[in-house]
Amino acid sequence: MQDIMMLVQDPAAWVALVTLVVMEVVLGIDNLIFISILTNKLPPEHREKARKLGIGLALVMRLALLGTVAWIVKLTTPVFEVFGHGFSWKDMILIAGGLFLLWKATKEIHHSVDPADHEEDFIASSATTGFAAAIGQILILDLVFSVDSIITAVGMTPHLPIMVVAVIAAVTVMLVAATPLANFIERNPTIVMLALGFLMMIGTTLIAEGMGFHVPKGYVYAAMAFSALVEVLNMMARNARKRKKAGGH
Repeated sequence: MQDIMMLVQDPAAWVALVTLVVMEVVLGIDNLIFISILTNKLPPEHREKARKLGIGLALVMRLALLGTVAWIVKLTTPVFEVFGHGFSWKDMILIAGGLFLLWKATKEIHHSVDPADHEEDFIASSATTGFAAAIGQILILDLVFSVDSIITAVGMTPHLPIMVVAVIAAVTVMLVAATPLANFIERNPTIVMLALGFLMMIGTTLIAEGMGFHVPKGYVYAAMAFSALVEVLNMMARNARKRKKAGGH
């Protein structure tokens, strides 16, 4: 309790908290896009529940990992080498997560381009199987993003209370933004393709990070922001044409 009071009175701790909250929110965007796309494939009555459960699992996983910080730190220790490059458990988790994202995004793009082909659809048509499949996939990506998130937190501050508050704040933002984001994606079909493109880029970035190639997150998010801006301008242009066409009649 005394340690917490000292942190509350320390301006540096507040700066670390604000910085970490922002970082965790930004890192959570990747997770949120995946959850939004995946839950939109479920029947409408199951979507809200799946989003809340998926984000709730993300919070539980992050807090559980925070409880094993000493073990998490060891995840960055190389366990084997290939051509002189050491691979840690963190690297392997990132590579596996990146491959999963590439696989999933590619399949979703295929189904969007050729909707008649559903032979290899990841989510079955029945609501029960679909819900279980969606939660299972969300759980896999929650693990990948949680490990990345917690290792980032550990690298930014040594104080566990700050990490816990930052993680809870970031997940709360995800919870609030999940439904509006999912609804926006559903109302704008072209956004789905853009979001799937984001997932492919994120997957490639995770694989590169796991292979030892550092990709500055700022470049990735700047590219995503620019692409989103272009798509917003396209949407505005399409809406303007529709209004003009409607007015002409």
